[in-house]
Amino acid sequence: MATLPVTLAEIEAAAERLAGIAHRTPVITCQTIDRMVGARVAFKAEQWQRVGAFKFRGAMNAVLQLDDATRARGVVTHSSGNHAQALALAARLGGTQAHVVMPEDSARPKIAAVRGYGATVVLCAPTLAARERTAAEVAARTGAHLVPPYDHPHVIAGQGTMALELLADCPGLEAVIAPVGGGGMISGVALAISERAAGVRVFGAEPELADDAARSLAAGRLIPQTGTATIADGLRTSLGEYTWPIIRERVSGIFTVSEADIVAAMRLCWERMKVVIEPSAAVAVAALLSPACAALKLSHVGVILSGGNVDLDRLPWGAGSAA
Repeated sequence: MATLPVTLAEIEAAAERLAGIAHRTPVITCQTIDRMVGARVAFKAEQWQRVGAFKFRGAMNAVLQLDDATRARGVVTHSSGNHAQALALAARLGGTQAHVVMPEDSARPKIAAVRGYGATVVLCAPTLAARERTAAEVAARTGAHLVPPYDHPHVIAGQGTMALELLADCPGLEAVIAPVGGGGMISGVALAISERAAGVRVFGAEPELADDAARSLAAGRLIPQTGTATIADGLRTSLGEYTWPIIRERVSGIFTVSEADIVAAMRLCWERMKVVIEPSAAVAVAALLSPACAALKLSHVGVILSGGNVDLDRLPWGAGSAA
């Protein structure tokens, strides 16, 4: 088996590092959904993590490992969403300055939140090339250290800490379903679970309109993301050089779901579970409800609810719908 870029020991060290800083998020249940799928379902509620998403774990773990000289120069990243807020807060707590490059079409509440955490926001054209170029320019001008949104061992290790909590809180799980974007979270989760509880399978969940992980696993090679039309905006990124090897080795399969199923799952959680989750988190719920998952006949399943940052002016149903 290939040597992977992150170890269980690094995830365990991240858990110690984050103790008392990141929230130990609860596991919640819903009898209605249990009846719908014919299984006990444990939802890991990362929408109640600091900044409203799991991304804080990885960003904080990365910032806490900076040496004094690097920390004094600040940190930089490019993100339109949860990682932007996560790094902004992590930098503030870690005593450094964050520079966050955001596309100019980012949601106004997200830009305001990043600034509210104390970061300097630099707007750019809404393309990946512009984001990367602008982040490089900021790094060159300020000396700031780049903290990628997902493709870095420290970020992956931080995200994997949620799996240690889930396993401790829910003995007897047969499988865990997690959404897949760039793969930072699922790679950390899959690595931790495969090392701590080898009999528990980890499955990814992706939109049909952004299914690069499913296509990559099927082909046995990394296939870049080309789809950006999905409502699950947090899952539009490509797998990376650190995340792909872990996913290839430790993820059992990928469920893909339609846009209609994502919206239905999101609404189900709002209405029946009484929890606000964002579309990217709803992808994992939609996968749980899918015929492909039902065919596995699982009896005890964990599902990662990755975040709850929603643009309330653009809900995918009713007035203001963007769907």
